[in-house]
Amino acid sequence: MKEIITTLLFLIAVIDPLGSIPVYLEATKNFNKKEKQKVAKRASLIAFCILLFFIVIGQIILEVMEITLDAFQISGGVILFLFALTMIFGGGKPESEKHLIKDFKHVTIFPVAIPSIASPGAIMAVVLMTDNHMYSIQQQAITTFLVLVVILLTMFLLLTANVVQKKIGEYGITVISKIMGLILASYAVQNILSGLKAFFNL
Repeated sequence: MKEIITTLLFLIAVIDPLGSIPVYLEATKNFNKKEKQKVAKRASLIAFCILLFFIVIGQIILEVMEITLDAFQISGGVILFLFALTMIFGGGKPESEKHLIKDFKHVTIFPVAIPSIASPGAIMAVVLMTDNHMYSIQQQAITTFLVLVVILLTMFLLLTANVVQKKIGEYGITVISKIMGLILASYAVQNILSGLKAFFNL
């Protein structure tokens, strides 16, 4: 039981359900309630499918392509940083670009499902935690179930975020978006620095 709780807490840390909220709010700020709910549910489902895919055959792919955690951290950090910039400077976007983001199917995949929920760090974590050389099928099945639990928690928080957004209004969301964009940018830079530090053994 202790091992299960430890694994669950670790998965919550790497998937970071709370960290997905600002990304979700920014990506869905122009949508109606029904579309926002669709994004939350579908993005969670897609993220779980991605993580499940890497649980099943991710180890084989990464070993063949010789992709390291450092590379995942750096690439994920760059992607998150670029999205954070759109959160900070979003008010300056041209109207044509704002119109494009109204496609909820597009934002469901990027940036909500990837890299917000199914981040490079989360992908590498589930691959390492289901290593075929270290864990039995039963242990891997338990880890997969715990991943599902965390994804369901993430979906619940995203659906709840809609209520929060309605309460504080568009202006409040704009202010929060700028602040969270700055925090997300810092987190992204930290990922990049951690990847570089590990790569160069600093």
